[in-house]
Amino acid sequence: MNARAIGSSRPRNFGMLLRRFFAFGLPLLVVFGAVAGFMIMGALKPKPEEKEEVVKALPVITAKATKEDVVLKVSTQGEVQPRQQINIVPQVGGKITYMSPKFIEGGAFNKGDLLIRVEPVEYNLRVVQAQANVAQAETVVTREKSESEIALRDWQELGRAGEPSALTLRQPQMAEAAARLEAAMAQLEEAELQLSRTAIYAPFTGRVIMRHVDQGEFVNAGTRLGEVYSTAVMDVKLPLTNDDLARAGLKLGFAESRNNPGIPVALTANVAGDYATWQGRIVRTDSRFDPETRVLFAYAQVDDPFGKGSADGVPLAPGLFVTADIDGQALGGSVVIPRSGLRGKDQVYVAQSDGTLTIKYVEVASSDRDKVVITDGLVAGSPVITSPIRGVAEGMKIEEVDRTASAATGTTKAN
Repeated sequence: MNARAIGSSRPRNFGMLLRRFFAFGLPLLVVFGAVAGFMIMGALKPKPEEKEEVVKALPVITAKATKEDVVLKVSTQGEVQPRQQINIVPQVGGKITYMSPKFIEGGAFNKGDLLIRVEPVEYNLRVVQAQANVAQAETVVTREKSESEIALRDWQELGRAGEPSALTLRQPQMAEAAARLEAAMAQLEEAELQLSRTAIYAPFTGRVIMRHVDQGEFVNAGTRLGEVYSTAVMDVKLPLTNDDLARAGLKLGFAESRNNPGIPVALTANVAGDYATWQGRIVRTDSRFDPETRVLFAYAQVDDPFGKGSADGVPLAPGLFVTADIDGQALGGSVVIPRSGLRGKDQVYVAQSDGTLTIKYVEVASSDRDKVVITDGLVAGSPVITSPIRGVAEGMKIEEVDRTASAATGTTKAN
């Protein structure tokens, strides 16, 4: 019974194991077989040919650095102001009986022209009265002198011994009369002075800015009658930085002299739609820097700005805002490159003969929108890269491109 049972259970156990193998083992065999086949196929697959990565040269445009004798320029701006500007003020009071037709806003006058007259009648009367006082005082002096001489003769005729006293000779009376005469003469001079002040003459050749009164008004001494300025000299106050001073060759407290002439400067402004240029010179600088703006002010002078100093008949009038171009230091044998060749403040990219780029650090003396003047760090003849470059590195591969060809290519692509 047991033997049969055992014999019959073996086939059943084997069948279960076989079913489990097909349920779990067969999928594993399929997965392992697939992986093995993929690995075998990958190993048998021919390897791709390895190619060296070729670094392409970056096309650039260059310009040759040139050696030139350069005069540095400094450009700044300022407002024109007259050297001499005053208020016309009477020294005596009274009614204005005359006013020159030249004494009006914008009017031009010459030195010595009569501008205004205050009514002189009262001051004439004071002069007459003072003259009478002088005549009276002279009479008293003459009388006292005569009486002194008579007293001396009487003393001598009476034969008195000794010298006569000062009182006998009427010397105190003579001194008093002389003093009264001097006082009367002083009053006459004062009256004549006041009379002369009723006429106000132009102290210089100039123009009228503003008139504050009209003929017929009564004015007191010290009343402002108008404002005038001299046309002999115009000044322009120009702010300069430390770098500007260095380029212009100016120093703190500079003053023009016979042995140290002023620096030429061209002043330009737009007047009535046309640009005019006046020639002047820097004649002095301030003795200190402005504490707020940190600049030093220089003063440009233009002589006879309404005459010989005008720009083809255009005067340099007060209030104009001008651009000043100052002739600075002369630098012989400087290296000059286009402005597009300067990178940052002191870097220049130079194309090497082996087709690589090198970075040069230079000393810049002057820079404007067109060119850069270099005094150190670059040799004349160096091919300076002027085209834009990104990601610059020392020794990077470059290829110089002809500017004309580049422009032609750009035109063709645009068409």
